[in-house]
Amino acid sequence: MGGGIAQAVASSGFRTILYEFNNPVLEKAKATIENSLQSLLEKRKITGNAKEETLNNLRFTNNLHDCLGDVIIEAIIEKAEAKIALFNQLAEINSSETVFASNTSSLSISQIAKGVKNPERVIGMHFFNPATIMKLVEVVKTGLTNDQTTNIILELTKLLGKTPVLCKDAPGFIVNRVARPFYIESLRLAEENIGNFATIDSIMESTGFKMGPFKLMDLIGNDINYAVSSSVYEQLDKPDRLKPSFIQEEKVETRQLGKKTGKGYYDY
Repeated sequence: MGGGIAQAVASSGFRTILYEFNNPVLEKAKATIENSLQSLLEKRKITGNAKEETLNNLRFTNNLHDCLGDVIIEAIIEKAEAKIALFNQLAEINSSETVFASNTSSLSISQIAKGVKNPERVIGMHFFNPATIMKLVEVVKTGLTNDQTTNIILELTKLLGKTPVLCKDAPGFIVNRVARPFYIESLRLAEENIGNFATIDSIMESTGFKMGPFKLMDLIGNDINYAVSSSVYEQLDKPDRLKPSFIQEEKVETRQLGKKTGKGYYDY
């Protein structure tokens, strides 16, 4: 997700720094972006000049002290304490006006903001996968976020060619709150042996869904999807209808995360 966001931002003409402390992961992100741009070039969706301009706008680093900017978009592990720690480290080396945006899928932006210096400049900027293609971005405002921060992120989202939807901080925001029954009920059907993964996906796709729930969970990553389900479930006081599935929990425990690990509900 981080690489996709970086590519989307760089291709829109912004100087972009992609940070990852793990060098092999950083190199993989670089290769993925280069391959993505080459594929777009071969499909004649971008020009050679556009590809070069995007790459020229990108800088890859594993040094946190290189991370200086007007806007910082975080897309790390779904743990509030990790996000808070990262933002506070970056606040020490950046301007007091730098905006900190979290790409969290479901964690409370308010909780993150309360742990960060100058909480009024913390906001949610939730992209959808793949970030280079999907147009929607949920801009999540807390009771602490000031108008300047909100307006900057709304305008930036538009400049990226995306469609911003402003929402208040709430469990699952809008999209993931609405989407939970899509995933959870599909998993319930599988739990009860009413249908297998492929059958459920096929039926949903035949009714107009672009991708069935199991294919979509494999694309998103079962670890991410399960974390979001668990977070929404906990924040809404554990309603039975939103209880995470043991099938997905087992997928996470056995590292069958989907496309990124080569195996999930399907083999890749």
